[in-house]
Amino acid sequence: MTTSPTRFDAAWNAALDHADLAAAALGRDVVLARDLLGRTSLLIDDREDPIPTDASELADTKTAFAAATFPFTGLEPLQTASALFAPELFFDVSELIEVTPRHDGAGRVAVLERTVVGGDWAAVGAEVEPQPVRQTRRLAFYGFKGGVGRSTATTVLARSLAERGHCVLVVDLDLESPGVSNLLAEPGATPPHGIVDHLVESAVGNADGLELVARSSILPPEQGNGEVWLAPAAGTPLAGRPYDYLAKLNRIYSDLPADVPGGAPRPFAQRLEDAIAACEAQVEEKGRRPDVVLLDSRAGIHDIAAVTLTKLCDQALLFAVDNPSTWDGYRMLLSQWKLRPDRARALRDRIRIVAAMFHSAGDIDRLNTLRRHAYDVFMETLYNLSDDEYDEPFLPVKGEVDDKPYAPIPILFGNDLVGLDPLRSRNWPELPFVRAAYREFVDTVEKLVLDPYEDKS
Repeated sequence: MTTSPTRFDAAWNAALDHADLAAAALGRDVVLARDLLGRTSLLIDDREDPIPTDASELADTKTAFAAATFPFTGLEPLQTASALFAPELFFDVSELIEVTPRHDGAGRVAVLERTVVGGDWAAVGAEVEPQPVRQTRRLAFYGFKGGVGRSTATTVLARSLAERGHCVLVVDLDLESPGVSNLLAEPGATPPHGIVDHLVESAVGNADGLELVARSSILPPEQGNGEVWLAPAAGTPLAGRPYDYLAKLNRIYSDLPADVPGGAPRPFAQRLEDAIAACEAQVEEKGRRPDVVLLDSRAGIHDIAAVTLTKLCDQALLFAVDNPSTWDGYRMLLSQWKLRPDRARALRDRIRIVAAMFHSAGDIDRLNTLRRHAYDVFMETLYNLSDDEYDEPFLPVKGEVDDKPYAPIPILFGNDLVGLDPLRSRNWPELPFVRAAYREFVDTVEKLVLDPYEDKS
């Protein structure tokens, strides 16, 4: 009789069960590490009281674990901290996600994921180092699905904020499909370097002297004292100089070790924070500190998006088209945040759903249907945390501000928008049908972003 192979998900569940058994049997904290291929290993924290490597309980635990998780078993199925060269890299890192707390003499079980894409959705507790006295407000634009008008909305809001006298920096973080740069700058008018250049050059200590920002032509100089600046994903190379964007893109996502002995490691999140901070500093050098930074994020399940939403922004707009694939996607991603209830509560208070490409102007029933779908996702994930003891209302209490995360901010859709060619005229945001489509979106988001600031127009 042929035995069915153990598949990825079944192996992971088995690994979690055996980690709990090991923590109970050994009375030690256990880290369950999963590598890039999905292979798992048990790491036993015996730093205070080393366990002999030939102890029978270790051998029995290792044998049972390997049998239950094969073929997704690590090359070393079980290791003790006392036998590791640098155990702090596994037991003392912020990326650990606790799955079982210490109880009744059993140790804690935590998970450590080693992934290429998607790991930062769960690692919401790993903070980046704050920049000194950072007063700039950062707003992220994200959509689980692409093609929902995210970059266009970023551009419209940037211009509107600048018309009110604010200095706005737009950072194109859609590194694998840059788009907002074409909406904000004339061809060839972007700076010589982009975000990707900072990531590759800073990795070897060579970021000084990069030109990362350029002033956008989306707002004519005669229209008040507002400014729009662009930090593109890619730069515009000078004539005769090579520029291999793909070669750079393929090398930016890794975490890096400390650049000096005894220094701190440089995770990708920190490196991206440093790149954005460098862009903010250059805008200040050229004029004044940005009041608002708009981060046009990568769509889909990607570490750029995860880092942007969980670590780099003060508020985030989640673009949604009302269909099952959108809500299934958000349910999957927000469920990762649920793993860290302490951080999930803070995260849910700084996000808002945007009803993108909404076809029914004034149709409150259809908007409430979208709201219901968003509400259901949030109730299953970010409002279903331990110690949550209240009922979240579907509709706002009369007289209260409707500012819940699942309260959709509509961007209306019309046939005129289909044929819009922003490259033909830099004044396209002034067109009546564009202003009508984005009016409620702009009014609502400006209140969110500018609450701490005065109008400077």
